[in-house]
Amino acid sequence: MNPYFYIFGTLFFTVYGQIVLKWRLNQLGSLPDGIKEKLFFLLKALLDPFIFSGFCSAFLASLCWMAAMTHFEITKAYPFMSLAPALVFIIGILFLGESFTIGKVVGLLLILLGTIVTVKY
Repeated sequence: MNPYFYIFGTLFFTVYGQIVLKWRLNQLGSLPDGIKEKLFFLLKALLDPFIFSGFCSAFLASLCWMAAMTHFEITKAYPFMSLAPALVFIIGILFLGESFTIGKVVGLLLILLGTIVTVKY
């Protein structure tokens, strides 16, 4: 199996977890003010099947990362993790209605450029 698959798996499961968490929390609403209400809200969120899948996804991302670390130097593999914000940015705009600004695009391009330079050189 191509060892880059493990990096891709780490990215996929990380991004999935973040997107599904934000999506469901948008549906569940804001964190209430009272301590008792906060605890009830968080318990309800933790028991939500989609949010639970996000936590499972984070665990799978960790397993993929461990596998990737057996094949790559961390200085070679870790820059790929900077692709996660780019993917979250794009998916957030397309599916969650997040804001699209020129500042975010410029920042994203700088991250991608930095990833290319770090991995290539």
